[in-house]
Amino acid sequence: MDRFSWSNGLLEINETLVIQQRGVRLYDGDDKAKLDVGVALLSTHRLIWRDGKNHDCCMAMPLSQIIFFEEQAAGIGKSAKIVIHLHPSPANKEPGPYQNSKYSFIKLSFKEHGQIEFYRRLTEEITQKRWENTPVSQPISTGTGPQTGRTRAVGIVGIERKIEEKRKETDKNISEAFEDLSKLMVKAKEMVELSRSIASKIKDKQGDITEDETIRFKSYLLSMGIANPVTRETHGSGTHYHIQLAKQLGDMLQAPLEERGGMMALTEVYCLVNRARGMELLSPEDLLNACKMFESLKLPLRLRVFDSGVMVVQLQSHSEEEMIASALDNVTEKGSLTAEEFAKLLGLSVLLSKERLLLAEKMGHLCRDDSVEGLRFYPNSF
Repeated sequence: MDRFSWSNGLLEINETLVIQQRGVRLYDGDDKAKLDVGVALLSTHRLIWRDGKNHDCCMAMPLSQIIFFEEQAAGIGKSAKIVIHLHPSPANKEPGPYQNSKYSFIKLSFKEHGQIEFYRRLTEEITQKRWENTPVSQPISTGTGPQTGRTRAVGIVGIERKIEEKRKETDKNISEAFEDLSKLMVKAKEMVELSRSIASKIKDKQGDITEDETIRFKSYLLSMGIANPVTRETHGSGTHYHIQLAKQLGDMLQAPLEERGGMMALTEVYCLVNRARGMELLSPEDLLNACKMFESLKLPLRLRVFDSGVMVVQLQSHSEEEMIASALDNVTEKGSLTAEEFAKLLGLSVLLSKERLLLAEKMGHLCRDDSVEGLRFYPNSF
């Protein structure tokens, strides 16, 4: 603690505030200093501490006094700390709260957390040693008259400089982010070109590739994206675009629908399709308009709207009677089922499971018990 000198707490010329943290208590070695909890400020040149209640009680220490520092983890009833090991106190040091100390280190105890970021910033400043590149002006004594006005000006200059540096750093981060986004878009286009190349090779060598290898390749293509997605740039706009899109969806969705029992919610279809299209994303309106054309184009799919308003895409071969019979059989076997329980049995989403149960209820095969425990369905014995 004898390395600290009294300070007015204002930044000097060429000095910049790096970080400040409230709720910090000082320790002289292992002994708690006879000071209240205050604010620790780290600048490019000094470590400053100001009393939380008495702002006139402020002290500072040059960062050049620090040899090394380490973290001390929090424990039961103990706050996390940063232990700072120091050089001996210089002979020409300004007066401070301690004239002599038996310890060669101090501790910063963080009562309100924030030690991780403070430690990181302190590490950066000690590594960069900016105080050597931009030495501050001579300390300005506090007093009355013209000197007080000059001290205030120095503080304002430091704050303005900090704001300007923050603005430049923000501009730099934004520029780098957009550069990364541009690179990502270029890579995505390369992946789509690669998928087209693999698709054409599968067509050319259909006889030389086994059925299992073909299925595996197609699953890879689905992960990378649709080989040749229908877009407004390639197929114009309006009805022609929606017709071509509907045909492509008919080819793409048939296998996933068969795996999911012949039916998928429109929201699931939207996520699946856009994941496969990569950068060429579909709007919800375009997807809905394309799905509405399934039946008119005599595709093996159709768009269905339940009484509740839930929209699903299902196979034309999907039998409503089989769906109702399945719901009735499962409810009869278990005695009663909720939509969540039914979903686990069939491996479907809760939304679609509930619609199946409601449909079976509408046809008179099931009845419900709607209580505080939730909606439960029972076989209709009447």
